[in-house]
Amino acid sequence: MKIMVWKLLKWLLAILILVFITYQAWFAANIFWWRTHNPASSAFMDNRLEILQQKNPKAKLKHKWVPYSRISANLKRALIASEDSKFLEHDGFDWDGIQKAYEKNVARGRIVAGGSTISQQLAKNLFLSTKRTPWRKAEETLITLMLEIIMDKQRIYEIYLNTIEWGDGIFGAEAASRHYFDISSADLSLEQSAFLAAMVPNPRYYDRHRDSMALQRRIAFILENIQYVVIPE
Repeated sequence: MKIMVWKLLKWLLAILILVFITYQAWFAANIFWWRTHNPASSAFMDNRLEILQQKNPKAKLKHKWVPYSRISANLKRALIASEDSKFLEHDGFDWDGIQKAYEKNVARGRIVAGGSTISQQLAKNLFLSTKRTPWRKAEETLITLMLEIIMDKQRIYEIYLNTIEWGDGIFGAEAASRHYFDISSADLSLEQSAFLAAMVPNPRYYDRHRDSMALQRRIAFILENIQYVVIPE
């Protein structure tokens, strides 16, 4: 009896391992494909569209893909200054940033800082649900490693620029530029870019509170530090 139970457990373990490997291979296959093909959507975009359509069945996302070369260098610099100053230096994880975010959260007794890199944000947005669980964080780590191994920094950044949220149903640099300034993302000024970059941590809130002091402080920080930013070329 014990031998049969042991064999059954080994089979179950083997099946679980096979499912896990297959699941990770699916992520890797998508990332390989997106090295040269643009993703039409992301898990986060699909989730937001589902929520919007619960209120209005005809709702659609505002989103238009544009090549990296047609996005203002001002915006590219502003986002790195705001979100991930060590983007070109790290392999997906900014350990100093994570430590500082942890210390700040402990001091405040709640989550007030994230410490996620651009690569981590992209991993989460492309594939994962919005629910915060230990499993999701572990999966985000694995996907981040895949992104960094399979893609170069410019391609990671290009997809990020085209898929991040910039308001309720507004995704990507081009849709954001049209929505807030009625111009192409190629024509964004330094100040406009700083404004868009400052919105990224909470875009739906800042879309409704464009004069908030928190947003203005973030804009000032970006404008002060943007001169030190190097972008992927």
